[in-house]
Amino acid sequence: MSTTAWLLLAGFLAALLALAWPLAAAITHVMEGRARWAARVEAPLYRLAGVRPEQDMGWQRYALALLLFNVLGLAAVYALQRLQGWLPLNPQGFGPVSPDSAFNTAISFVANTNWQGYAGEATMSYLTQMLALTVQNFLSAATGISVVMALIRGFARHGTSRVGNAWADLTRVTLWILLPLSLLLAMFFVGQGVIQNVAPYQDVTTLEGPKQTLAMGPVASQEAIKMLGTNGGGFFNANSAHPYENPTPLSNFAQMLAIFLIPASLCFVFGRVVGDMRQGWAVLAAMTALFVVAVVVGTHYEAQGNPRLAALGVDITGGNLEGKEWRFGVEATTLFAAVTTAASCGAVNAMHDAFMPLGGAIPLVLMQLGEVVFGGVGTGLYGMLVFAILAVFIAGLMIGRTPEYLGKKIETFEMKMVAIAILVTPVLVLAGTAVAVLAPSGQAGVANPGAHGFTEILYAFTSAANNNGSAFAGLSANTPFYNTLLGIAMWLGRFGVIVPVLAIAGSLAAKKRLAVTGGTLPTHGPLFVVLLIGTVLLVGLLNYVPSLALGPVVEHLVLKP
Repeated sequence: MSTTAWLLLAGFLAALLALAWPLAAAITHVMEGRARWAARVEAPLYRLAGVRPEQDMGWQRYALALLLFNVLGLAAVYALQRLQGWLPLNPQGFGPVSPDSAFNTAISFVANTNWQGYAGEATMSYLTQMLALTVQNFLSAATGISVVMALIRGFARHGTSRVGNAWADLTRVTLWILLPLSLLLAMFFVGQGVIQNVAPYQDVTTLEGPKQTLAMGPVASQEAIKMLGTNGGGFFNANSAHPYENPTPLSNFAQMLAIFLIPASLCFVFGRVVGDMRQGWAVLAAMTALFVVAVVVGTHYEAQGNPRLAALGVDITGGNLEGKEWRFGVEATTLFAAVTTAASCGAVNAMHDAFMPLGGAIPLVLMQLGEVVFGGVGTGLYGMLVFAILAVFIAGLMIGRTPEYLGKKIETFEMKMVAIAILVTPVLVLAGTAVAVLAPSGQAGVANPGAHGFTEILYAFTSAANNNGSAFAGLSANTPFYNTLLGIAMWLGRFGVIVPVLAIAGSLAAKKRLAVTGGTLPTHGPLFVVLLIGTVLLVGLLNYVPSLALGPVVEHLVLKP
C-alpha cells in the first residue's frame, strides 16, 4: 500500500477508537438503566404502551416480542409502499411499488439489510422514504443492539432465566443512542452539502445546454441513520457515490466512521457489563486484525490496475479507477468497500462490480465470514461472541477439559445453538446461489457470462443472507424471482440467527459462575485472540472455498494476459 493509504487507515482507526471509548460509557449507562433523567422521560411512553420496564423477560418471551415487533414493521413498510400513490408528500406523483418489489424492500429494511432492487429517486415518495424506510432504519438497528445486550447480560448474570425487557431495550436504544447521534451527524452532513428538503425535483440547464432533472429530498436525515445503524440503503440509486449523499472527502471519512462507531463501542460495552474490560479489548483486537488484513489486500489489488489494459499500452499507474469516484480515489474507495462489508452496512461509494477480481473478493469474503469483523450494530458483536464460544469449545476438546467462557460452562445446548447460528447463512447463500444458477429466471438476470456472472449471483445471496445489502452490480435483480428468493434469504438470515443467539443468552444467564482455576483458558490475551481469528477464518472460509474458486479466483487467473 502507498503511504497515503497507510495514513488513511491509521487515521481512521485512531479516530474510531477515540470516539468509541466515551460512547461505550454512555451506552452502558443508558442500557443498564442508570440514567434517572432518561427514566422520567420514558415513563409516560411505558404507561401508554402498558409496559413495565422493570419486569425482565426470559429468552423465549424476549424473542417473541422482537419477532412480533418486526412483523408489524414489515406490514407497515409494505403497506406504505403499496399505498404511496394515494398518500401525501409525493410531489413526483409516484404510483404504488409493485408487490414483489414492495415485499423485498419491506423485508430488506426490517432485517437491517437494505438491499435495493429499485432506484430510490424514481420509485419512492418522500413519505415512503421518511415514514417507512428511515423509521425502519432506526428500529432494525435498535433490534440488533437489543439482542446483543441480552446476550451480554447472559454472560454477566447467573442463576436467573431473565435477559432483559425487550420493550425497554428498544426504547432506550432508539431514544438515547440512535436519535441523538443521528441528529448530530445529519447536521454535519448538511454542513458538508448533503441536501435536506421536500421540494419538487428541479429542472435545470446544464453547461452543455441540455435540460437535466435534479432529484431533491430529505436526504441528510436518512443518510445519518443509514450509516450509524449500519443499514446502508441510499436515498438515491447511486448511494454514497451520489454527490447529494456524499459530497466531500470529509463526509466520506465521516460516513466510514459512523458505520463502525457503534459496533466498536459495543465491544467496550461488553467489557464493562461483564466486569472485565480485557474481554472487550480481545474481541476488538480480533476484529481489527481481520479488518486491517482485508484493507491491505483489497487496496493492493486495486492499486495494481488492470493487466489487460497494461498489455494494450494503457497507463495504469493510478490503479484501477473504473467504477470509482475521482474525489475519493483508490485508497478511500477501497477502505470504504472494506468498511461497509465488514460491517453489515451495504452503503457503497463505488461499483464493486468494477473492482479487480481479488479486490472484489475482499468485500465478498468479509460478508461470508458472517459479518463479524465489527459487523452490524449488535449483530457483529453477537456473531463474534458465538465464534468465541465455538473457539473455547475447540480449545476444550484439544486439552480435554469442559469448555467455559467468562465463567460459564459451555454444554450441549449452547453448542447446538452455536451450530445453528453459524450454519444458517452458509446454507441460505449456497442453496440460493445454486437455485439461481440453475433456474432460467435466475440466469435471465445475469448480464456477464462466465465466472464474473457467477460472482454477481454469489455476491447477491451473500449480501442478502448476511444482512449486508450491498450489490455487486451487473445483476438485474428487480424481478419477481430474485425479489422473492432474496427476501426469504434476508428474513431467515436475520431471525434464523437472532433466535438461537437469544437461546444462548437465556441458557448462560441461568448458569452459575465457575471459579477461575489454573486450568481455565484465559480469554483476554493474545493466544485467545489468535484462536478466535483462526476459528472465524476456518469455519467461515471453508464453507465458501469452492464457490470462491468458481468465481473471483477463476476470473483472476483468466484476467492475466
